[in-house]
Amino acid sequence: MKNNRFGQAAIISNSEYSKIRREFKSEKYKLIWDIAWYTGERWGALVQLRVDDVYQNGKPRETITFRANTRKARPDGKRETRQVPVHPSLRESLYDYIPCLASGWLFPSRDETKHIDIRLADKILRSALLRADLEHKGISTHSTRRSFITKLNENGIDVATIQKITGHRDLKALAKYIEIPVDRIKGAINSL
Repeated sequence: MKNNRFGQAAIISNSEYSKIRREFKSEKYKLIWDIAWYTGERWGALVQLRVDDVYQNGKPRETITFRANTRKARPDGKRETRQVPVHPSLRESLYDYIPCLASGWLFPSRDETKHIDIRLADKILRSALLRADLEHKGISTHSTRRSFITKLNENGIDVATIQKITGHRDLKALAKYIEIPVDRIKGAINSL
């Protein structure tokens, strides 16, 4: 949830990410959390991942494929497939997870004919936030996307590369995701 349901989803620190991760009860939800953290994809697309978008012959692929039909449409109505290289830490999580091959979904629902619902994933996240005593911070499913993009920027990755990674067409839309702390602004001014 956003701070007081207004504004943007909160940015998550590395320590908060770890604290929240420890509160997920199942490997399924830990993996959703990890994929969200290391790819910056929206949770609506995450819950719709197929096993073969992530694994090949029982091993994690080099990239995760988010199919166009699962991703948010651009303002012109088009959707694009996005592929994201697998981070080494995410690769470890993928090796630890045993996907349900019969369903085809990476995150199947209880009856295994469908993927889990985004509302259920959100509910599980909110429960983990409560147990981690972070429910007041304004963290939501969108926080992992904002955190991913902000961290890339903080690590000196240029905006064109971030745009290529995230699939943003519009730089104004991308800029809304980047949170710049006050001390960084002061440092920029002081560098003159």
